[in-house]
Amino acid sequence: MKEYNLIQLDNGIRILLHYQDSPITHTCMIVNAGARDEREGKFGVAHFIEHLLFKRTERRSTNQILNRLEQVGGDLNAYTTKEYTCLHASFLNPHLERALDLFEDVLFHSTFPANEIEKEKGVILDEMASYLDSPEESIMDDFEDLLFKGTGLGHNILGLEQDLKALQKEDVIDFMQSNYDTNEIVIAIGGNYSLAQVQRFSNKIFGKIKSNTREGQEVKIVENLGQIITVQKPINQAHYMLGVQTFGIFDDRKTAMLLLNNMLGGFGMSSILNLGIREKYGIAYTIESNFTMYTDTGHFNIYLGTDEEKLKKAVALVFKELNKLKQAPISEYQLKQAKQKFKGQIALAEEGRMSMIIAEAKNLIDYGKVVPLQDVFDKIDVVSTEDLLELSNQYFDESKLTSLSFVPEEE
Repeated sequence: MKEYNLIQLDNGIRILLHYQDSPITHTCMIVNAGARDEREGKFGVAHFIEHLLFKRTERRSTNQILNRLEQVGGDLNAYTTKEYTCLHASFLNPHLERALDLFEDVLFHSTFPANEIEKEKGVILDEMASYLDSPEESIMDDFEDLLFKGTGLGHNILGLEQDLKALQKEDVIDFMQSNYDTNEIVIAIGGNYSLAQVQRFSNKIFGKIKSNTREGQEVKIVENLGQIITVQKPINQAHYMLGVQTFGIFDDRKTAMLLLNNMLGGFGMSSILNLGIREKYGIAYTIESNFTMYTDTGHFNIYLGTDEEKLKKAVALVFKELNKLKQAPISEYQLKQAKQKFKGQIALAEEGRMSMIIAEAKNLIDYGKVVPLQDVFDKIDVVSTEDLLELSNQYFDESKLTSLSFVPEEE
């Protein structure tokens, strides 16, 4: 049997089967619609829908939805990003039909009753308050909002309080009808099933869904570069972010940028920033870098948290490390070590089977195919020291970098 099999229904919905010899199944349903697809005045509706999908359908009450997989020891959850809405579930193999039927029910037959709409508004308002109480989290969203101000990416996934309070059932239905394109829905299944089994379940459960094709929306990207912003907040520590807009998932330079990010401040304690600042000087209790890509754009950023009196020195040390990467290429030995580390981390991440299944579903939406691990390794292998030097000089230019600082309020 092939490792991967793809089924495409007449309505455009795609089902990916990744055969895995395991008693446990991980599955997800991803819709290519998220916060960036929201219209002004309706910010937060994509995330709001994610909450409401678990509240009532034409066939099930809230309790029946929540218990459907828990009754057999399974797990059901969901999340929203700027570009996607994802439902995911894990359970023992005999319960695949039960899980897929639940996916279909909540996504296509939710009724959005008024009392649940008002109740979930309260839940999300609490979520917003909790988020604001965590400056290390909120600064990351505020920073992205700053970089992409004036675009669909320039607002928080949770939305705005006044928008959320005003949302009604009609807004929810309008967003789904306008953005939930059946050609942009992928269900990925990782488990021990034959293709015939999955085809039978898929046709029975999803085959009756009517096709829905949305019109592509105009993409608007605005350059917001070189801003320096400081915000006083009722906090005890300083939080700092530095970054720049980059490029999206289809750019050939993405592998080199992912490698550069991993070297600089990626996962693990041996990154350049962690060794050069936290370990050497002990002045940043957290320091990391991230490279986020969207379909058409992306951003690189560095985050650190420290005592306010140490912030100036910590920032100076960050720029010192960035300047080193701009001035001369790293050695071939350093490059080889960085590639080995990055490959190992990617391979270990593949052991997280749910993460892998979700990544494969996103591959189908973004590229129309699953990208094999070896292809990823091959692209890492061809990255050169010159590639990293060129990217460093282009994106670590101090005049283009934007910074956002949260500092304690003055007494």
